[in-house]
Amino acid sequence: DPDWCDLRSNLSALHRIPAEQILCGNGSMELIACLTLAFAAEGAGVLAPAHAYPFFKTAARVARARFDTAPETTAGVSVDAMLDALRPDTRLVFIANPGNPTGTRIPRDELLRLRNGLPDHVLLVIDEAYGEFADHLGEQMFDLVGRGDTVILRTFSKAYGLAGLRIGWGRVPSAIGAEIRKVMNPNNISAAAQAAAAAAVCDADYMQETCMMTAQSRDGFITRLRDAGFMVPESFTNFALVRFDSAETAHAVDAWLRSDGVVARPQGGAGLPDCLRITVGTADELDRAAGLMERWAQREVT
Repeated sequence: DPDWCDLRSNLSALHRIPAEQILCGNGSMELIACLTLAFAAEGAGVLAPAHAYPFFKTAARVARARFDTAPETTAGVSVDAMLDALRPDTRLVFIANPGNPTGTRIPRDELLRLRNGLPDHVLLVIDEAYGEFADHLGEQMFDLVGRGDTVILRTFSKAYGLAGLRIGWGRVPSAIGAEIRKVMNPNNISAAAQAAAAAAVCDADYMQETCMMTAQSRDGFITRLRDAGFMVPESFTNFALVRFDSAETAHAVDAWLRSDGVVARPQGGAGLPDCLRITVGTADELDRAAGLMERWAQREVT
């Protein structure tokens, strides 16, 4: 179904947004790529925070656009830095909120300040791949699409656990959506994937319970790491970002974890070579990872 009718209908009912403003992609990556192809002219600017989701840069390069970044603070994205980094030819601004790989989050009032500070011709794309993990805060941004200059993206890869089926979606202003569809594969999501996603949307209670349980496990894991002396920012996702004193230490800890079968993700590609990202797993897996980190910390002390 090239119009994803059942899936759109279910998403519309769950989020109380118009079905005709919903676009679905082969993962949110397809939507990010098509937005960039449609709106970032060759040589024009695409702006994102310094430690943003690396695919934003890939999409800009594919579109032959210039990729600009704004510095981040230890607390995450700085709206003031983003506005200062704007250039006259900036066409697109990408924000992942909650952030990947930082796990940090920009409050609604700050996102509104960013949007109000951008010129009208600049398209703001807010990638909420981990949005369901922060929905309990009551600060959804779908209403911002009504301005006509903002896109909100989500995915089934995180909270819904359907990464292998490749289903992303977003609320998109009608005029923007018409341009995106010109560069999209019209048969982008298989019938099986659409059916699975449409069914998952109807089981929102299970998804929300999963997010709550994941957050509890994450916060307990972060507390253990902090108690062991590691620097870990507050996370609004299903992972924890651990910062070390150097890239060399991060590499050594990564090797230490891998030697006992625990695989973290190094973050050099996101400009954070001194960090590892550790995704929430089962209670036993988290206990094993935390124990290894504690033993590393104790080894360093002694």
